[in-house]
Amino acid sequence: MKIIAVDPGYERLGIAILDAEKPEKESLVFSECFRTSAKESHPERLAKIQNEIGNLINKFKPKELAIESLFFNSNQKTALKVAETRGTIISLAKNSELEVFEYSPQEIKIAITGNGRSDKSSVAKMLSLILKLGPEIKYDDEFDAIACGVTHLSSLKTRGR
Repeated sequence: MKIIAVDPGYERLGIAILDAEKPEKESLVFSECFRTSAKESHPERLAKIQNEIGNLINKFKPKELAIESLFFNSNQKTALKVAETRGTIISLAKNSELEVFEYSPQEIKIAITGNGRSDKSSVAKMLSLILKLGPEIKYDDEFDAIACGVTHLSSLKTRGR
């Protein structure tokens, strides 16, 4: 089964496609850090994000979406834009008949490293070991999406799916 995993952002969005066809072995099929430009209007940016996710759903045919839940920081304006991005992605996923699963940053860190307070470099290092990733992945957003996807696949195993 293929899944699409997303680390939602407004300027930068981490996206990963993972495949768990082989029992006990997931593989990374695709990942990217998708960017929108601050020169574009808010609706244009949301439309570009929706188009990118829609194209990936059509191309890879995932069955489920794993998305990181919203972490509120001190910048409320950014948090609202990220919330709107999440809404756009979740709506698109449901309209594409994908099941949607959400994971908090702490749940993801625990699933990947065993420690809910791990830093980003520890998560990236563990993901590199789990999936045998090379140096081609350079952005935290990509690692975050991959981590969300691995968390989801791990949770499926514990639920016996």
